Amino acid sequence: MKVTLFGTGYVGLVTGACLAEMGNHVVCVDIDQAKVERLERGEIPIFEPGLEPIVRRNHANGQLEFTTEAAPAIGHAQIIFIAVGTPPDEDGSADLQYVLGVARSIGQHLDRYAVIVNKSTVPVGTADRVRKAVAEELAARGANIEFDVVSNPEFLKEGDAVEDCLRPDRIVIGTSSERAVDLLRKLYAPFNRNHDRTVVMDVRSAELTKYAANAMLATKISFMNEIANIAERVGADVELVRQGIGSDPRIGYHFIYPGAGYGGSCFPKDVQALERTARAVGYEARLLGAVEAVNHDQKAKLFEFIQRYFHGDLHGRTIALWGLAFKPNTDDMREASSRRLMEALWSAGAKVRAFDPEAREETQRLYGHRDDMVLCDNAYQALEGADVLAIVTEWKAFRSPDFARIRAMLKAPAIFDGRNLYEPEAVEEAGLAYYGIGRGRSLLRSE
Repeated sequence: MKVTLFGTGYVGLVTGACLAEMGNHVVCVDIDQAKVERLERGEIPIFEPGLEPIVRRNHANGQLEFTTEAAPAIGHAQIIFIAVGTPPDEDGSADLQYVLGVARSIGQHLDRYAVIVNKSTVPVGTADRVRKAVAEELAARGANIEFDVVSNPEFLKEGDAVEDCLRPDRIVIGTSSERAVDLLRKLYAPFNRNHDRTVVMDVRSAELTKYAANAMLATKISFMNEIANIAERVGADVELVRQGIGSDPRIGYHFIYPGAGYGGSCFPKDVQALERTARAVGYEARLLGAVEAVNHDQKAKLFEFIQRYFHGDLHGRTIALWGLAFKPNTDDMREASSRRLMEALWSAGAKVRAFDPEAREETQRLYGHRDDMVLCDNAYQALEGADVLAIVTEWKAFRSPDFARIRAMLKAPAIFDGRNLYEPEAVEEAGLAYYGIGRGRSLLRSE
């Protein structure tokens, strides 16, 4: 099938590459000429495991093209995906200027029936606004061309996006048009060979489904951080609590890991956007507000621990950080806990030595060159001259370190484990103080 995608970020590029991998002829459109030129050279602007070979292979065989020209790309397609960003506006609501800009462009150039698919995460009612924008542009041209607008939200996890796209656990299609459903079923047929994963519903329910999914996952994380904060104060170990409740199949083990707060491109903005959507229709989403508030406070946790360890005086101290990306297997630092920690440390007069397997360039782009920040080539290099170590991202490479080596390298030997990677006993046996999230026994003993 002939497909066009607007946007070459995580969603657009992964979706386009995976659709091309299944034999479709895909054209990806982006307004950034330099980005398009990089993609045409086989350079991937994001780190996503497994993405690079798929993009290169399908670009080489002509199944995947990149362009900045909207008109021919729109003329090419039976199905047109909108996969551009929806950043939070000043009030936290989703900014739809890029989505509606693409919709107007489609209306200006559409010359035959097509299905227009909202792949971007958008508030309820956006499909109606897209439909109106396209129709207005068609009317201005005096063109009478049929089209359908569908909500087809993505459920891609950064770090596992390719796998999620190739083997989806559900394909949500929101529309009342049987014609559109038939085309999308045909497009997604290669992803449904094992069993039918398609869930068809009305467009507004599909739009809400995406926000509800992310808000539910964010709620589980904030809930466990609440439990961890209680565990610290009552002398319980939240890791044992997690195992105890996770064994209940009604709860499960997914997304009940306490830590230093969630970040990334989805959870923070989507929880905020859903809360603002509720407010716009006269409902106060109190739970969503609490999820946001807990996560905001949780991101200050590691700094509070480190500050307490040094009795409130961090001036002249050097803190080693392992992990900068908001999660493993990505270089994305949007809303990352590391940013909150580093900025607080700098404000307190401390220096940072940090290592991340993939996010070094992104960190440099965000903060430039600073006298109080050294980005290191490996984890142990970050410990050189450092007072203590903070674990911020749970990369696999950090899971089994040499604690004796860490102890020998740190000036004031302590580990602040923002992801509960280590067992307190193992760390303490090596002569290091250990501060985890909700590991109340060791925390209370150190006070």
